[in-house]
Amino acid sequence: MSRHIVASVGDIPENGSKLVEVKGRRIALFHVAGEYFALTDRCPHEGGSLCAGKLIGLVQSTEPGQYLYSRPHEMLQCSWHGWEFDIRTGQSYCDPDSIRARTYQVTVEPGDALAKGPFVAETFPVSVEDSYIVVEV
Repeated sequence: MSRHIVASVGDIPENGSKLVEVKGRRIALFHVAGEYFALTDRCPHEGGSLCAGKLIGLVQSTEPGQYLYSRPHEMLQCSWHGWEFDIRTGQSYCDPDSIRARTYQVTVEPGDALAKGPFVAETFPVSVEDSYIVVEV
C-alpha cells in the first residue's frame, strides 16, 4: 500500500468531512473527537456519497421505551437512503452480515517528519559518443 498526503489537520472541522481523491478513488475523510477516519465515498447499498452523509450517534434499545445513545458522531448515515455505517469499521447496521463500506487507515503525522530525507533523485548515466547522446534506463 502506498501512502498519500490528502489534507491538513485544519482542513476538516470537528464532526465534519472532506472529499478527496487518491489514484482515481473518491475517499470520504471524517474528523470525530480528535480522530480521523476514511471510507470509500460510495455507499455499498446503491452508490450514494458517504461524504455527503450525516454523522449521528448509535441508538440502542434493550426494551420498548428504553433507549441508550452512545458513540456520538461515529455512525454515518448515507445521504440517499439513510443506511448507517460505523465509521471505525465500515460495518453496515442495516445489513451487518454482508455489507460493509471500505475503510482506509488514517494517520496524522507532523509535516517535518513527512519532509525528512534523505531524498534521492533518480539519476541516469549519460555519455557522449560521436555526437550522439545516450541515456541508459
